Amino acid sequence: MRLSHSYREAQLCIEGFFEPKERYMNEAFVNASVKPLESLDMLSPHEVERLQDRRDSGVYPLFRQCALAVLNTGSDMDSTREVLELFKDFDVHISLKHQGVQLELENAPARAFVDGEIIQGIREHLFSVLRDLIYVVDELDEVGQGLAQSAQLTNLVFHILRHADALAPHVHPNIVVCWGGHSIGEFEYDYTKSVGYELGLRGLNICTGCGPGAMKGPMKGAMISHAKQRVKDARYIGITEPGIIAAESPNPIVSELIIMPDIEKRLEAFVRLGHGIIVFPGGAGTAEEILYMLSILLREENRDIPYPFVFTGPEGSEAYFEQIDEFIAATLGERARSMYEVVVNDPARVSKLMKQGLDAVTEHRKAAGTAYHYNWELFIPDEVQHPFDPTHANMAGLNLHKDQPDYLLASELRRALSGIVAGNVKEPGVRAIEQFGPFQLDGDKEIMLALDKLLKAFIEQRRMKIDYSAYVPCFELAC
Repeated sequence: MRLSHSYREAQLCIEGFFEPKERYMNEAFVNASVKPLESLDMLSPHEVERLQDRRDSGVYPLFRQCALAVLNTGSDMDSTREVLELFKDFDVHISLKHQGVQLELENAPARAFVDGEIIQGIREHLFSVLRDLIYVVDELDEVGQGLAQSAQLTNLVFHILRHADALAPHVHPNIVVCWGGHSIGEFEYDYTKSVGYELGLRGLNICTGCGPGAMKGPMKGAMISHAKQRVKDARYIGITEPGIIAAESPNPIVSELIIMPDIEKRLEAFVRLGHGIIVFPGGAGTAEEILYMLSILLREENRDIPYPFVFTGPEGSEAYFEQIDEFIAATLGERARSMYEVVVNDPARVSKLMKQGLDAVTEHRKAAGTAYHYNWELFIPDEVQHPFDPTHANMAGLNLHKDQPDYLLASELRRALSGIVAGNVKEPGVRAIEQFGPFQLDGDKEIMLALDKLLKAFIEQRRMKIDYSAYVPCFELAC
């Protein structure tokens, strides 16, 4: 395929815009006192006490893990356990001074500092973590049993986003969510930058999972075109959750970091806050996101609600989307295949499709009288809102059979992929695999064969983890 002028221009503009790896080669440790800028300048003694609760059930272990992930930005490690082991002596103390909150960091990653001072973007991310963890813990305590209700869960996601100042009322839909893998090849990463560049030229903002790879590339490309277009209020939103943040440290371009309580609320935040979705090549986590979105779009309640959904990658990655498309056809059928469009090696077309889709979203919400800043109208079913705990028993008990509605099967398949992600990179999942062996998945033969083919392709293409030197599958399928 002949490259468009804008694609080549994007490549030329982006070349040389990099972070020197040699800065990270000799990792050292730093002790430092850090004060907030404006994101969080005061806490109550009760909040400080809760943050210092070091019991396993307390907030401190969670805060320490998230704080370490933020300070470890730029790392090429995607194992929570490895990160925690490397920085096992890291500690963070919270105190109240006459000028407000102060964090005392011990044995923090040196990469977060320059000439003894913490990098400003990392400081912002650090206090975003503090802001969200305090608020989420308080909100969860307050709503209590109300979380059993679907509307209450949607309301909780709204409150967290509003508290993080992520909702911008009266602004026409312009937030494009970009999903894709953290362990993608260099040519695929370059392509994500080129798509981001095209999106930025059209004044669109970027929201990703905040990590490296396909989560960083679109932001990096959009930064250049936003500068060219003199966009003064550009947004680079990163949404993560405590279970994955250490394995996917926030990239430095993220200007708005938001920590959701769990993967399900993170996914709902993407869908409610964003106005369209672009999917780049990835692995099990990306397949999980695709299945989550299909479980929503397949609901009859959402049939007339526009939501642009585009899969794209460069020439050479066609096999990834062919495998995804084949898997969806074999498991969910043709109706599911009609919910998305696949574009190969054409960043300009992807961006034009997304811009047209967002125009349709704007007209729909204007006619329906619904908010631009939060998608209240979209129906998200209860079965994909509640956290799925990927224990061996829960994974073995998944209903991977075709004798159910397609949207329910999509949600069950999503849970299967979520468990595999946990077994690959999340510390509790890795520990469970070591103790009890691989997850066992069983279901209809046709579904198991399709899943087996998909996962084997991910492994062969090295899409499961960044470090493949000792990768052992955390699952076994009954085929």
